[in-house]
Amino acid sequence: MHRLSPRLALLALLLAGPAVAQEIPALGPTSLPVVPAQIVATYPHDPDAYTEGLFYEGGKLWESTGTIGKSGIRKVDLMTGKVLMRAAVDPPLYGEGIAPWRDQILSLTWKNHVGFRWSKDKLKKLGSFKYDGEGWALTSDGTDLILSDGTPQLRFIDPATFAVRRTLTVTHDGQPLINLNELEYVDGEILANIWLTDRIARIDPASGKVIGWIDVSELHRQSGATAENDVPNGIAWDARKRRLFVTGKDWPYVFEIKAPRDTISTL
Repeated sequence: MHRLSPRLALLALLLAGPAVAQEIPALGPTSLPVVPAQIVATYPHDPDAYTEGLFYEGGKLWESTGTIGKSGIRKVDLMTGKVLMRAAVDPPLYGEGIAPWRDQILSLTWKNHVGFRWSKDKLKKLGSFKYDGEGWALTSDGTDLILSDGTPQLRFIDPATFAVRRTLTVTHDGQPLINLNELEYVDGEILANIWLTDRIARIDPASGKVIGWIDVSELHRQSGATAENDVPNGIAWDARKRRLFVTGKDWPYVFEIKAPRDTISTL
C-alpha cells in the first residue's frame, strides 16, 4: 500500500466513524486468539525496498516494491539479500502486489487499473491486463489468484483472463475488516497484513471470517524501523520446508517465523 503520514492516517480513521475501532484490530479488543510471531531465523533485506508484495518459489524470494520512480519486481537470494534480477515499473505507475502463475509473474499497480505479466526467467514484460478499483496485493490458492484492494472484499480471479470468479467479504468479530494488504495462502488459510498495524489476519477462505491473529510487533521492533511508513508488509510461504517469511517496508531483515498451525501445536 502507499505512503500515508500519521496525520492523514488519523484523519482517515476519524472520517470513517466509530466502526473503525472494530475494523482496525490494533485499536480495540478482539475475541479471537492473538499469537505472537515466533522467530526461527533472520535474513538480510534491502533497507531501501519499499515492499508491496512477496512470495517464495524456486529457492528464491520474489518481491515487488512501491513508490513512484522506485517501483519494480526483483528476484532475491534469501540468504544474502542480494538482488539477482530486477525489472522496473516505470513512472507514473506505482507498483503493488505480485503472484506467480505457471511461468509468469503477475503484478498490480495501485490506482492505475492496470497490471502486467512478466516472464519468470528474464522478468521480461509479456503483456498487461485491466481491473476495476485499486490494486494492493495478490496471492494464489493454486487455482485462483486472490486480490486485495483495501476494502473488506477479496476477489478470486482467473489467472488466464483476470476475470473475477467470486468475491469474499472478510469480517472480524462480525464486522467488515478494511485495509487488507499483502496476502499469502498458507495451509488452506489466507494470511493478510492489516495496513498500519502489527497484525496479520488469518482468514477462512470459505466464510471470510478472521479465525485468529499473528502479532508481529516484536519483528517490527527488532527491524529497528521507526519511520512513519515502515510498517509490516510482505508474507511468503515455503510449503515444502514449511517456512513462513515476513518483512516490512524498508526493513533491513526478512524474518522466518513459525507457521500458525506449527505455532499452535507447540503452545
